[in-house]
Amino acid sequence: MMNQTNYSLIFALSDPMAIILGLHLPSDSCANMKIEDCYIVSGAVKSGWDQYGVSYGVPTAGLVIRRLTCISPDSAAIALGSEMSGGISKTGVGRGGYVRDIYARNMTMKTMMYVFWMTGNYGTHPDDGWDRNALPRISNINYRDVVVENVTYSARLDGISGGKFTGICISDVKIGLTKKPKKPQWNCSNVEGVTSNVNLQSCDLLPPSKAPLRCAFPEYRIPIENLKLKICSYSGSASNKTM
Repeated sequence: MMNQTNYSLIFALSDPMAIILGLHLPSDSCANMKIEDCYIVSGAVKSGWDQYGVSYGVPTAGLVIRRLTCISPDSAAIALGSEMSGGISKTGVGRGGYVRDIYARNMTMKTMMYVFWMTGNYGTHPDDGWDRNALPRISNINYRDVVVENVTYSARLDGISGGKFTGICISDVKIGLTKKPKKPQWNCSNVEGVTSNVNLQSCDLLPPSKAPLRCAFPEYRIPIENLKLKICSYSGSASNKTM
């Protein structure tokens, strides 16, 4: 597990297909980090697992992810967790920790199972020492400006009994369904929030706002965005590599 430092990973590529990251992004208990211009296969942001993540107590925070091309054969394009016991200021019983203050916008999705997917039903644990009473706290999750093509379900949002996922905001979303969509389109339990300007009717737990609403997105920059780094290029052979 990495210490919380000013760690950065920045890709500037003429061919974004040149890099593939699988399963986990290098963002486990890190702060002030930027990931951009990459090709990602099933990425995940993490911060420790169950009692070990709680004991270590170092969250992933101040993370910017943008301009990515992602594919995900059987999971999320970019997942938050499920190992998030130290906190993400960007799951399931026993994880503890939190995921809060998450802002996502300007996404285009094609051929997805779900547009929005949150679950508190992960049941895997590192050993028998996990805390059965450690409920994660999920709050202030914001999505806006999303365009989707050929999706099977609009949303599956499964919070936890006794530990609702709260402050969910979804706005300005256009969903195009597959030729054989499934029902129910929105499957929600133990969540609270609001939607606005979404072309398909949401679930009762995320009702349309009474007035037009744009979900929040911060305008400030984190420190890593002001750091100028050298750009590496690769021409195809070791003899022609330039820095």
